[in-house]
Amino acid sequence: MRTLIVLLLSLSMLSCKAKEQEPPADLIDSEALSFTIDTLATGLENPWGMAFLPDGRILIAERPGRLRIFEDGQLLPEPIQGLPAIWAHGQGGLLDVVLHPNYAENQWIYIAHAAEGGPGIGNTAISRGKLVGNQFTEVEQLFHGQPFTGRPHHFGTRIVFDDDGYMFFAIGDRGDQNTAQDLSNNHGTVMRFYDDGSVPQDNPFVNEPGARPETWSYGHRNIQGMALHPVTRELWAHEHGAQGGDEINLILKGENFGWPLVTHGINYNGTIITPDTTLPGMIDPILHWTPSIAPCGLGFVTSDKYPGWENNMLVGALAGQHIHRVKIENNQVVHTERLLEGFARFRDIRQGPDGYIYVLTEGPGLFFRIVPW
Repeated sequence: MRTLIVLLLSLSMLSCKAKEQEPPADLIDSEALSFTIDTLATGLENPWGMAFLPDGRILIAERPGRLRIFEDGQLLPEPIQGLPAIWAHGQGGLLDVVLHPNYAENQWIYIAHAAEGGPGIGNTAISRGKLVGNQFTEVEQLFHGQPFTGRPHHFGTRIVFDDDGYMFFAIGDRGDQNTAQDLSNNHGTVMRFYDDGSVPQDNPFVNEPGARPETWSYGHRNIQGMALHPVTRELWAHEHGAQGGDEINLILKGENFGWPLVTHGINYNGTIITPDTTLPGMIDPILHWTPSIAPCGLGFVTSDKYPGWENNMLVGALAGQHIHRVKIENNQVVHTERLLEGFARFRDIRQGPDGYIYVLTEGPGLFFRIVPW
């Protein structure tokens, strides 16, 4: 009798375990793993960036100029007060939020945003402040892109700190493509600063007459995703082409990435921008998308929660409405996969401190995490 009871209990436990392991109805299959979507918040308006505070709260930047707090499973209705004036103009607004690498010691929070420099004109800026309660305090503007313009296009942007504490930041060509080849302005460039906005003296154009000393690389059209590779620690970015010619690039000191002298894209009216897709002295993309996917947001996977995705790049797609998984080996793309096709317009993708991948989309405005099964 005792043996029979033990056997029945064992069978019962196995049955319960089998039921627990039944795949959920909303399971999504990919090449390497299956996952579900855990929706954390809805109703966001043009969410662009997120940052994870050490206490578990998550900051979410909305392009119209709101910095929101996600806390204890809820998106708080009241945005953070005291932000600098945000110029919500065309594609510009509040575009990114990043913690200082030594946030635990200095409490600095950095935001990338469009800012006016005069009535109806301005450019992309970097400001920082400290969060006290629901108030952004000690706010200071560290940088404001030059020249000011009223054009509503191509503000960029992302902020990335490297392992040495340098801050990288990008501005697009602001809709005036030839300025991306002009070193006397900030358009179409990746820039490198100290954390206080000052310029390192080993930047590549510091001693070049007429050049902007903060410039690190140039010839970019409109970067909206940038991150450090988890192994090599090199800076990677993607950028929008015109009609076709979106790119992934390994960002290199002092180099010219070609726009608009070289591109795989054409103008939106079908006319030719340039017949050249490569030229001597200019860096070719590691990957280009033609037709365009309109990339926005870039994150690398380091978590062991996603077997088969280790060190892969995840690229959000706006027009493409999917996440593009990109496997890179020896600085070459060896495989890609499209995830969540047709789901939404993807704006930002970042791995959180808990090892899960968090995502922001617009149309609809969602905040969710990808949960492997």
